[in-house]
Order: sequence, then C-alpha cells, then structure tokens
Amino acid sequence: MKHPSTLLAVALAGACALAQNPSTEKTAMPEPAAPAVVYFTHDISPEGLVKAYKALGRPLEGKKVAVKISTGEAGNNHYLKPALIGPLVQALQGDIVECNTAYGGSRQETSKHRQTIADHGFNDIAKVVIMDEFAETELPTPAGSVHLKSDRVGAALTNYTGFVILNHFKGHQMGGFGGALKNLSIGCASTVGKTRIHTAGRTDDNAQIWPKIAETPQVEFIESMAEAAGAVVDYMGDRAVYISVMNNISIDCDCNGHPAKPEMADVGILASLDPVALDKACVDLVYASDPKTSASLRARMEKQLGPHILDHAEALGYGTKSYRLVSLDGNEPPSTKRVD
Repeated sequence: MKHPSTLLAVALAGACALAQNPSTEKTAMPEPAAPAVVYFTHDISPEGLVKAYKALGRPLEGKKVAVKISTGEAGNNHYLKPALIGPLVQALQGDIVECNTAYGGSRQETSKHRQTIADHGFNDIAKVVIMDEFAETELPTPAGSVHLKSDRVGAALTNYTGFVILNHFKGHQMGGFGGALKNLSIGCASTVGKTRIHTAGRTDDNAQIWPKIAETPQVEFIESMAEAAGAVVDYMGDRAVYISVMNNISIDCDCNGHPAKPEMADVGILASLDPVALDKACVDLVYASDPKTSASLRARMEKQLGPHILDHAEALGYGTKSYRLVSLDGNEPPSTKRVD
C-alpha cells in the first residue's frame, strides 16, 4: 500500500517525460489506494469481540496463533480483562504473547512479569509467552525509515503463523496515545528494542535509556515507533488481524501503575486489516466525542505529537489513514466528524 505522496511523485515523473517527448503514448494514471475498511460495534463484550474478528474475513483457525496484548502494570486496572478476551483467545487456541519492559516496574524482569500476569488472571485463559524471555531477533524496518535500520523483538514472535494484535486504545504518557501501532512497536520489542525505539536508535543500552530519552526529540521517538511497527507489520504480512477496544479510556497507558481515572465514556470495538486506518479511526472517534470529557486526552495526544505516528506510518507505505467505517450493529456507524 503506497502513500499518496508516492503516487504523486510517479504521476509528476510521467508528466515530465511526456513533455520532453510529445510523441510518447499516454499511460493510465495509477489509481489511488482504496480506503481501508474499519468495522465497528458498540458491543464491548466477548460476543462483540468475536463478531469484530469474524467480520474481517481473515480466519486464523488452524494456525499457531499469537494474541498480542498488554498484560498491564501492577496497580493498573484498565487493561483488557481475561473475561472479555478469553472466549476469542480460546476459540483460536491462541497463546497470549508479551515482552518485558525497559523502564522498571513490575514487568521488566521475567519473574516479576510472570507474577503480574498471574495476578491479572491471564494464566486462567491461555498459555502466556514472554517473547523475549530467552532470545531476541532483528526485523528490518521498512524502506524509507530514517531512524531505525531494524527492530529488535522477542524471538518467540517468529514461532507463530497467525497474529491477533489486540489493543486497548487509550492515552499514553510518552506517545500521546496507544493503539495498534504502539502494540506492534513498543509492545513487540524486547527490552533492548524498547530502548532503541524510545531513543530513536541512539542506544541499545538499557542503563542509558533515561538520559538518552531526555536528549531524543519527541518527533524522532514518534517516527521510530512507526518504523518499528512497520517492521512487524511487514513480517506478519497477511497473517495478522488488528482489533482495538475503546473502553476505560484513561489519558495514561496500561504500563502506568497509577493511571488517571478515565474521563471519556466507552466507545466500542473496532477491527481492520490495516493498523494505520484502525488507529486513525480510533483517534477520530476521540475527536468526535464530547469535547469536555475528551479534552484531557486530546491535549495529551497533541502535546506528545501522537497523531504524527499515522503520518509517518502512511509515508512508509504499510497502511493508510483513509478508511471507511462499517457498523456491525445493523445501523449507521458513529460519526467521526470532529467536535470542537
């Protein structure tokens, strides 16, 4: 999938060639990329989640399926609960997969992370694999990446042949918001990989993460997330589906052990085969919601340049911001028109 700027460059090149050689036959202009379909349901329930998955028309049954979630920091209660996601995970006979963090807390060390996983109830619904527990591997970033040459991920990612990138859409202290692209980038990166992304490639040394973060321009961090996400998207190809749940929408991420209380009302479940379109739809639904209750999240996204990840991801060619929202509820989809 090519960014519109790529299509424009091709068109201009063709026009210049025709001007220099008028006898050259005219060729058909390339068609713009079609909008991605993003499915929506208000039904935030196990049944709604299964319905959203099935609507995508990309069955993963029969594959070795990884369901990538955030297991949530100790003290956080906003993460996607086992009762909500369990039926889908079990129907796919999938493993829940995660990676260790890079910033201390209850999930940087495998032993503590496993205790948090148990405390949050995920062991009760599926096998949980910490992908970087034993090894890491490198995935090349997309052509056009400017900060990262490769993305360092948990090696166990490569053990799977089907992927559900299951996201809790919410705010994020550093990225502005967290959805599919954050789950693909920071979420799939090993501790070393997270350090690399947060510092825009300046270091892989976790001991240097905070000093290097301090000197890393915010725009470079946001673009590095987009590049790392692209590495994982390119690796997964057509073996992945992307689903986001917009509930418990705090301005803080599930990686925060003391998150702010959610101010926005729950929105619904969205699903797409395009992670960029999926995140764009979620962002648009924030801006289309009550401006009073969404004010804090809007301010956080804008302060941290969060929406820029969509621009850079689209420019890298692995997704589009253009989408068509389709309701699964038998009625019109919610409006994505911005409310100010």
